[in-house]
Order: sequence, then structure tokens, then C-alpha cells
Amino acid sequence: MSGYNRLDDPNHYSPPMDPRRPGRTPSPGHPLQHYQLDNYSHSQAGPLEIPMGPGPGSGTPGDRLALQPSYSVENIPYGPNDYHDDYTPHPAHRQDSNYSLDPQAHHDAYYNPPYDPSPHDESPHPYGAQPDHYWQDDDRRPMIAGANSYGPNPQTPLDHDEYFPGDDHHLQPENPFHDEPKPTPSPAPIKRWKTVKEVQLFKGNLVLDCPIPPRLLNQVQHAQPPERDEFTHMRYSAATCDPAHFDEKRFTLRQRLFAKPRHTELFIVITMYNEEDELFARTMMGVIKNIEYMNSRTNSKTWGKDAWKKIVVCVVSDGRAKINPRTRAVLAALGVYQDGIAKQQVNGKDVTAHIYEYTTQMTLDIKKGVVGVKKGNTPVQMLFCLKEKNQKKINSHRWFFQAFGAVLDPNICVLIDAGTKPGKDSIYHLWKAFDLEPMCAGACGEIKAMLVHGKKLLNPLVATQNFEYKMSNILDKPLESAFGFISVLPGAFSAYRYVALQNDKTGTGPLEKYFLGEKMHGTNAGIFTANMYLAEDRILCFELVSKRNCHWILQYVKSANGETDVPVEMADFILQRRRWLNGSFFAAVYALAHSFDIFRSDHSFLRKMMFLVEFFYQTISMIFAWFGLGNFFLVFVILTKSLSTEIGTAGKVLFIVFEWLYIGVLITCFILALGNRPQGSNRWYMSMVYFWCIIMAYLMFASIFITVRSVQEQVSKNKGFNVGDIFADKIFFTLVVSLASTYLMWLVVSIIFLDPWHMVTCFIQYLLMTPTYVNILNVYAFCNTHDITWGTKGDTKPDKLPSVTTKADGKAEIHAPTDDADLNTQYEAEIQVFSTKYKEPEKVVSDSDKQEDYYKGFRSGVVLFWMFCNLALCAAVLQTGGLEVTVSNPDEAAQKKTDAATIYLAVVLWSVAGLSLFRFIGAMWFLIVRMFRGV
Repeated sequence: MSGYNRLDDPNHYSPPMDPRRPGRTPSPGHPLQHYQLDNYSHSQAGPLEIPMGPGPGSGTPGDRLALQPSYSVENIPYGPNDYHDDYTPHPAHRQDSNYSLDPQAHHDAYYNPPYDPSPHDESPHPYGAQPDHYWQDDDRRPMIAGANSYGPNPQTPLDHDEYFPGDDHHLQPENPFHDEPKPTPSPAPIKRWKTVKEVQLFKGNLVLDCPIPPRLLNQVQHAQPPERDEFTHMRYSAATCDPAHFDEKRFTLRQRLFAKPRHTELFIVITMYNEEDELFARTMMGVIKNIEYMNSRTNSKTWGKDAWKKIVVCVVSDGRAKINPRTRAVLAALGVYQDGIAKQQVNGKDVTAHIYEYTTQMTLDIKKGVVGVKKGNTPVQMLFCLKEKNQKKINSHRWFFQAFGAVLDPNICVLIDAGTKPGKDSIYHLWKAFDLEPMCAGACGEIKAMLVHGKKLLNPLVATQNFEYKMSNILDKPLESAFGFISVLPGAFSAYRYVALQNDKTGTGPLEKYFLGEKMHGTNAGIFTANMYLAEDRILCFELVSKRNCHWILQYVKSANGETDVPVEMADFILQRRRWLNGSFFAAVYALAHSFDIFRSDHSFLRKMMFLVEFFYQTISMIFAWFGLGNFFLVFVILTKSLSTEIGTAGKVLFIVFEWLYIGVLITCFILALGNRPQGSNRWYMSMVYFWCIIMAYLMFASIFITVRSVQEQVSKNKGFNVGDIFADKIFFTLVVSLASTYLMWLVVSIIFLDPWHMVTCFIQYLLMTPTYVNILNVYAFCNTHDITWGTKGDTKPDKLPSVTTKADGKAEIHAPTDDADLNTQYEAEIQVFSTKYKEPEKVVSDSDKQEDYYKGFRSGVVLFWMFCNLALCAAVLQTGGLEVTVSNPDEAAQKKTDAATIYLAVVLWSVAGLSLFRFIGAMWFLIVRMFRGV
């Protein structure tokens, strides 16, 4: 892993505790010296001296792209995206001098029909007389992917679907995009050139400068031919290394190849798997609007007219076989992807990632669910990393932080999931939090449920999640931010200071702990650690605030927000929460077990004490979560039994019926969680959800009825209404304080935060769904602790079969037995397979089976321990299960049971009130600090 403090380069050293390193771009809050990078290992001495064209903001000499010494490589074919090369490129002689650009040849390549000579073509050159040294043999030429990459002649009619060397026809563009998309038939595969072209290796790596399609080029401002700039060419790099060795293997990015290397203030990553085009476009539109906003801040010392040059947007797709073709087409429409240039191997090394770089001037819009492409207002520097294999999201973050971050050395890194749409100025507000607080290592904004103008609130499941998100952003996040430690910065929308993430000189630190999660899926992975790394972002947050000899803090930025889709079906909701609950539970256990690591940090004594108070609060909350199953059952039994004594026989019958149904449905939850997929048991789960809603409605009725009856009894007893006498009733006082500290406090704090509408639209749905969270989600999560997957599976590929190659005469060479002797031999071999008695093979337990048995054994132990803990609590409170024999007098036993229930109810309800008060105080302190901080 490449550490931030490079020991072998004194020019890159900076104190780990100084977030504002020398050379950072000035910012509004803390003006600094102008950014200047000297003697950077990736910069080149010989820039291409080109007067820039009319592209916006591209007229400065520092925007000239430098040319690089290169190698020459032969026999690299051009095939479709999934084509596997049979050729092995061989490095040839080293060309140390910078190559030059032939303006006339470059112009002809763009605007004349491509010429396709055969390997031994001796016909006159179409461009007329040429010098003895033919320009295609010159190793100093710019690295162009092949003449066909220039595309067709814009002036030539396109009326044929295929292009063959030697024909007079031309290739029709494969992906022409329109402002108003319309359905088009699937295009036939592109016919690539059959001749072998020569390209040059840049520092031993395959790097191609590919002209963008003329159809796209004509829509954007760019350098006029024969000149070139970042808007005329897309850069492709075939990475053949691990992300940790990207910089070491001499790979670089376009920002370091300008005459004056560009500083990256904001590095934004969008991680995706197989999301459809609308989800990706939604995220990309939000990012582009944020860049336009920062470009419009003309009074800022950091942002302004050329702010886009300080921002790089990185899209990392997890697996070439997994990317959605429609999303890939959107990227191609932006200019940051081209089909047919990716390679499987370079010099015998497998390509691990395909990296495309382009500065796009296009933007996206969505009309009636259809993604459109149009001319934008601000250029956006884009980096598209298409990983060859599906290796999960944490590996995508390794490419972002270890590979690209090591090259660009950004100030702030923003993490966004595809499908999450940041607000129009939310990324700026996240950056501003770091600018105002030098010791801020990480920040997050408000995650909102996407409601589509409130239409999705008609789904009770969406309304429930909306309420949950709102209360978390109003109570939990402000409380934790007031202490300086947020337990989790959501990976869907969060930001980190790059220098804070780096490891120390020994290689240990936040990123080292964070990336351990990638190795937690092998046969030696412990089940506790594997579950813990389902929420690896929680581990990263803890490691940041407890980093040795540092005093980083984490903050919540209310001004920033991001909208995200939430599950709309129960099965998807259960699967999502399984990973969330298990990951957060085991990560919280890890943080609490290592809570004293906070003393290795450089925080003040007061801050360390504040952290310990927060850890104590989280411990209490975790204990309540652990006993949540038993607590809910006990509250149900105590309240409904009290109600039965108030309303007579009907109440007793309801109590018995509901008690038996409660136990029966809870057992069903366990059985389904242990043996069924939620998708296959959706009707069962929905039936149980309806039952738990009825139970919660009955509980609320019991609470209100008992409270009203207590008031009536006090009034009749005292022959008049007296507030003091009413609150003297312990049951009434306890219930009122508990309910007020929860529901009334939610209303008050929502009004103070000026965001009360969820209390009107979602409160009832959340209230009725509360038992579902306790009895369905918790049970399924604990019963599936052995499942450490993220919901994505590895590829299962069949054995590779021999290939068939067609010759020039149209015949194919195949290998098949045709001789009689060969046929007889093969037939006899098949007969021999079953000619002997079957012997049962020796059963050998594989490593994967051993791991599965170990995980399931751990699962069973956790579930049993959890169940027995909750059963013991119920038995102790209800004086059942044999505990009643400790009292011989029946009257005394009944009184003891009543006292135990009363004490338990008082403890639970007052604890709830205390925790609610603690959260309320934290939220109010956050608001007070925010008034002065401004973000």
C-alpha cells in the first residue's frame, strides 16, 4: 500500500497532523499560498506547445498536454469489448525523445475517410507523395488507437451498416445519441480493421489517446484542427496491476500530464455495480450541478470561473461483465467510454482495470424515465474505471484511494453511491465543513428518502423509512456530531480529508484497517470480523478519531443532503437491514471493545472524556437493542394484562388470544429466518407484518385507555381535578413521562429543526411498523449471521473450449476425430467409463464446507444465546418458569409478581426517557454550534 508520507521522496513529505499542507489551493476560510507543484515524478520536461482552441477556460499555457516517451508494440488487434486477444505484445526499442505532431496528418485522420492498407499494400499513398520516412513508422507519433477510431467522415453519407477494408462504404456510428432518445434496433457488431497497427507503450504501459467521435466533437468547444486538447481525445490506460501498485508501476492520470499539473481539490467517486442508466444519470446530474455551482462562485478564493479544473469525477464500475449496457452507453455518450479499444492482456499480464479519461462538456437530463444527453454549461473532468472482475465495493474504493488518490493527491474525497442524488450545492457545503474546521477528518450530509414529490409516501414501507431517516438526521447525527465522533458516515454520501486517511510510516492506519474487509471472505476469515466488515465504514470512522498522535473529529453537515432510493418491497427491505444490523452490531462491539484506543490519540483530555461518555451512551443503547425482543414482549404482556383487569372478561379473552398468537408468530419468524429466502416467503412475511401492526395498535389503545382510567380514578377519589394528585399516581406518571419524552419530544425537536412534516405524513406508519423492526428484522439478522455476502455473487464460468478461426478462403480449421481408428478409440473409452462397478468416492470435506459449517455453528450459538437472554429476562420479570416456587404464600407470590412488573416497567420507561433527553440535549447543542459555524 502506498502511504501518504513517501519516505523515498522528500518533496512529498508533510507532517501528518497538518491538514493544510503547503501548496494547497487557497480557500475562503483560510487563504493560503497559490498551489504550485514542482519536481513531480509524473510531470514531463517537453510539453506539446499548442495554442488552445475555443474550449471554455482552456486557453492558458498550463492546459497544454505533455507528450511522453513511449515504447513501440506490435500485433495489438482491435476487437469488440469482450474480445480476448490471442496476441502477446512485445516491447521494442526505447524512444527517449518526445515525439512530434504532424498537423496535416492529424487533420487528414480526422476529416478524410480512413485508409486501410493490407500488410503488403504497395499502392500509391492516398495523400500524395510522401518522404522516405513514412509517418506511420515514426515512433514519435502521438499514441492513437487506430485510424478507425477517428470515426467516419462527417461529410460522407452513412447508408451502410458495415465497413470492410477495400470497400468504398463507411461505418455508421454505433451509438449516435439524440436529445430526444428513440428506440433503435440492436446494431450489428462493428467490423474492426484486419491490419495490425502499431501503438506505443507509455512507461511500459498500454496507453491510447483516442479521438472522440466527430458527432460528439461537433457539439462541444474544442481546439481547432490541427490542434488538440482534453476535449478532442479520450485517454485509455490498461492497468495490469493491483490498485496499491498503480503509482509504483508508473501509471499516471491526465491531470499530471498538463504543462502545469492540475491540483485536485475535490475528488468525487461514484461507485456502481449493475445500476440502470436512470440511477446513474440521477447521480451524475447532481454532481454536474454541484460543479456548475462551484464554478459560479466568483467571489471565492478557491472556486470560481475555472473551478472545474480542481474537481475530478471518478466512476468505478464493479466488473466488466456486470455493468449495465445502458449505463455504459450513457458514459459513451458523455465521451468517457469507447467500445472496442479495451484489451485483455498486455505483455502477457492480465488487465485488472480499464481506465478511461475525458473532460466532457455534455450533461444529462431525465424526461419521463428516459435519459437524454445535451450540451452542458461547465466542463467536467471524468475518470471511468471499469474493473475487469467483480470484486465488491471495497475493492472499488481501493482503486479510488490507493490507485488514483496516490496520483492526484486530492484534498477532499467525496463518496457517492450510484442512485444517490446530491443536492445542487451539497458537495460544496461538505467541502466547506473541512475548510472551516482544519481537524475535520470526515463529514456527512443528510440522507433523504426519494419520495417523488410525496407520491411514494402512499407506500407504508417507504413512509416508515422516511420517518426513520428524518429522526436519525434530527436526533442521532447532531448528537454524535456534538461529541465529535459519528459512529457511521454513510457510504452513500460522505466525504473524507485525504491526508487524514493515510497510514503512518509503518503501514498501519485508517485505510489499512478499512481495506482489511476485502480479505474477510477467505477460508481463514473469522465470522465475527467478517460480519464486522459488512459495516466497514463504521470501522473507518472509529480508526479516524482514534488515530495515533492525531486529533481528528467527524462532523454532520445539515446543509448538505443526498436523495436515495429505499426498498419498496418487504423482501428487499429485510435483506438490506440484515446487512445493516449485523454489520453495525459487530462493528459497535469492536468499537466499544477498543474504546480505550482513544487514549493513543492526541485529543485533549476533555474531548477524550466526551468520547467516553458517548461510548457509554452507545453501550446502553446496545444493551436495549440486545434485549429488544424480550422488552417488547414484556411491555405487551404487562399492558394487555392490565387492560384485561380494567375491561373484564372481554379483556381477558383478548389477552389470552393475543398472547398465544404472539408466541406462534414469533416462532414462525425464527423458522422462516433459518430456512427460507425472503423473496420466496413474501406472503408469509407480509402476513406477519399485518399481525404486528394489529398488535401495536392494540398496545397503543391499552396505553391510552389505562392512562385515561387512571385520571378518572384520581378525579373520583379526590372528588375533583387536581394536577398534583394525578401525577402522584406512579403508573400514570411513568406512562406519561415515557410517552412525552418519546413522541412529544420528536414533535418538538422536528419543529425546532424546521422540518416537522414527517410527523404528519409518516408518524402513524412508523408507529405501527415498530414491532416489525423488533421481531422480524432483528430475528432475520441474527439468524443469518453466517451470511456475510453483500448480495452479489462471483462469476461462474464454464471451461474454455477450443476456438475456430476462419481463413481467407472462408474455410475453418477444426479439430475433430474423423479416422475410423480414432472414432473406435473414443467409443471404447466411453464404454470403459461405466464397464466396472461403481465405487463411491471418498468423501473429503472441502475448505468451503468447513467454513460454512463454522459460520453456521457460530450463527446457532449467537441465536441461542440471544434467545436465552431474552427468555431469562421475561421469566425474571413475570416470575414464571419455576421462579414462582420461591414464594410459598400465593398472595405474597401475586404481590411479588406485580411489584416485579411495576419495577421493570418503571426502569424501562424511565431509561427511554433518559436516553431521549440525552439525544435532545445533543441536538440542541448541535444547533447552537451551527448558528456560529454557519454550516
